[in-house]
Amino acid sequence: MLSLTEKEVDLIATQLLKGNVCFYQVDKKKIHHLPDDEDHFNYDLTPEEEDILDEIEDQPDNFAEFTRLEPSQEHQLMQDFVDRRVKERTLAEDLVSALSNPKATTAFRFLLDGSKYKEEWAEFLRGKYHDWIKEQVDAFNYAED
Repeated sequence: MLSLTEKEVDLIATQLLKGNVCFYQVDKKKIHHLPDDEDHFNYDLTPEEEDILDEIEDQPDNFAEFTRLEPSQEHQLMQDFVDRRVKERTLAEDLVSALSNPKATTAFRFLLDGSKYKEEWAEFLRGKYHDWIKEQVDAFNYAED
């Protein structure tokens, strides 16, 4: 049964938020992170990263994969943040408007970067990623049973 410390959850969350995908090696209790190939399709893997991928392919049951939230899930988090945390009506309206644009995440973060909510958003998002990682641990453990 897989269980992670809060420090491990935080490390995985940090890597996911940077756009990486993480693999937890169960037998060695080690976290590996690689660029998410959907975001870095022209990225050349290092020999070490190639070796990790080969090992994952050879022993898939020994690795738990941790992925980012889907864009629709992140979009919902942004909407929830506005609904629950942003008290200034003008900013809230601007953020909701940003979410309806094609580059919603970029526009949303740009607006928050210039506001008093920047740190609160970062904490909110990190907390939601901690929850997401714990859900993935539960799914991994359920699949093992």
